[in-house]
Amino acid sequence: MHDGIVEELTAASRLFGRLAGDVAFVAEVEAVAQLWLHCIQDGGKVLLAGNGGSAADAQHIAAEIVCRYRAVRPGAAAIALTTDTSVLTAIANDFGYEHVFSRQVEALGQPGDVFVGLTTSGRSPNVLRAFDMATERGLTTVALTGEKGLADSHSADHVLRVPDPATARVQEVHGLIGHLLCGVVEDALVAAQGDTGSE
Repeated sequence: MHDGIVEELTAASRLFGRLAGDVAFVAEVEAVAQLWLHCIQDGGKVLLAGNGGSAADAQHIAAEIVCRYRAVRPGAAAIALTTDTSVLTAIANDFGYEHVFSRQVEALGQPGDVFVGLTTSGRSPNVLRAFDMATERGLTTVALTGEKGLADSHSADHVLRVPDPATARVQEVHGLIGHLLCGVVEDALVAAQGDTGSE
C-alpha cells in the first residue's frame, strides 16, 4: 500500500514538472487565460461541459468563476452545462445523449462567449458535437484533453493536451489547469477593479 501511494504521488509530480517546463503548454494556458479574461470583461460568459469526472471539473471551474477563487470581487459569468437535470434528460430523451451539450450551446451561446469542453479521451460524442455547435454559433472554443487530443474530424481554437495515458493523471492536471486559469483571470479582474477605483 505504501509503495503504491508513493508511486502515484511520484507519477503526478513528474507530470506536473514536465508540464511546468513545457514552454508551449504554459503559453497556451496563458492564451486561454487572456481569452477568458477578455470574454468576461466584455460581458460574455464561459460555458463548460464534460462527462463523469470531467462534468465535476466543469462544475468546479464554473463555481470558481461565478463565486470566487481566492479574492472577493464581482461575480463573473460561467455556466456548467452538466447541472440542469430537467434540460439534460429532456434533450437526451427527445434527441439523444450525444446532443445534451450542443443543444444548450445552441440555446445559450452567443458570439464572444467561450465554450470549454473537457474530454480525457478526446472522443466524447456529446462534447465533440458541442464544439461543432459552438463554432457554428461564433463562440471561441477551448478543449482540455488527454494525450490523444481531439478526434481527427474535430478541432478547437485552443487545445490544452495533457500528455499522459492515465485518465486519473489527465483529470488531476485538468483540475490544476482550472485553478491556474481562474487564478490568473481573477488576479487581473481584481487589479482592474483597483485601477478603476483609483484617482
